[in-house]
Amino acid sequence: MTGRLLAVVVGTRPEAVKMAPVIVALRACPWARVLVVATGQHQEMALRPLAGFGIVPDIILDAMSPGQSLADLTARLMAGLDGVIAAHRPDAVLAQGDTTSVLAAGMVAFYRQIPFAHVEAGLRTDDIAHPFPEEFNRRAAALVAARHFAPTPLAERNLLRENVSPERIVLTGNTGIDALYATLGTLEDISPERVPRTILLTAHRRENLGAPLVEIFSAARAVADAFDDVEIVCPLHPNPAVQGLAAQRLGGHPRIQVRAHAEYREMVRLLASSHLVLTDSGGLQEEAPALGKPVLVLRDVTERPEAVAVGAARCVGTRADDIVRETARLLTDREAYEQMATPVSPYGDGNAALRIVQALGELLYGSVPAGTPVPPSWRPAVAA
Repeated sequence: MTGRLLAVVVGTRPEAVKMAPVIVALRACPWARVLVVATGQHQEMALRPLAGFGIVPDIILDAMSPGQSLADLTARLMAGLDGVIAAHRPDAVLAQGDTTSVLAAGMVAFYRQIPFAHVEAGLRTDDIAHPFPEEFNRRAAALVAARHFAPTPLAERNLLRENVSPERIVLTGNTGIDALYATLGTLEDISPERVPRTILLTAHRRENLGAPLVEIFSAARAVADAFDDVEIVCPLHPNPAVQGLAAQRLGGHPRIQVRAHAEYREMVRLLASSHLVLTDSGGLQEEAPALGKPVLVLRDVTERPEAVAVGAARCVGTRADDIVRETARLLTDREAYEQMATPVSPYGDGNAALRIVQALGELLYGSVPAGTPVPPSWRPAVAA
């Protein structure tokens, strides 16, 4: 069987983590040839997690330039990706999530009339400005996708509500859970119960830059001041705006560790060893519940309400008083903590990549090709 060529586009670090299981699964199929295209949107941050899964990009674009606007980035990505697609003429283009790389990949595939498959499709806040620009990116990607790989039943319903044909939607689970479980299996000496108790803090979203981030970091320092049995670990996003505020607001505290950006394996280790999580990250909202780590979401709305629905997460916004109050409640009220700390995974069972590969084979060949792994059936018991 002559293999069909799939161009897999990876931009940011989260995309690298979540696409790695798909790339590995595709490479195991006799009917698939994989062209891994890294856009350079996160430079080395995206290459390292790929390397952790034994993946080296076939093509690396130079999409980033200092101080560029979103419009500049989009134009550079589209030009770079269009050149790749024109040169290699893949049978399908695959991208994950809601970044500018995904938007550009979908648009280029559409212009070239090549099927575009969207991993982690259907997430919505229904507020075009939150998160910005991700909510727009994922809605635009949905308009051109030939296959929508929905991570949850709620995402599936969101797509149906937007009149996406049911035949184009596949419920898969989230590939981030695949990556999490695979990585956990390689780690040793994880100590989930630590003294002092560890709070994992991450904050970097574009809409939280400025005053909201000041509130978040002020709240973290107030929590560290109030609880002498708590240590806060804050791996920093490389954005200079984040690093500057962190140094100003968190620096010098004996129980706040401000660290350089953590590699994916180290982040999984930190998560597994933490007591609770404060974050505006989408990925941690998915991963932490699977490990029984309560999540306080530093946003007013989330496109991942499933964890909220099962009681594993709570949106607390960015006001310092609210963050301190809700964190203190989980640190002092054992019953409230335990209600949020039961491991639950509404986002997948670790087999999302296999379901995606099966659906891609059917898209390209009209039926599932021989040699395609058969994933187990899955549907979460509780859905938002």
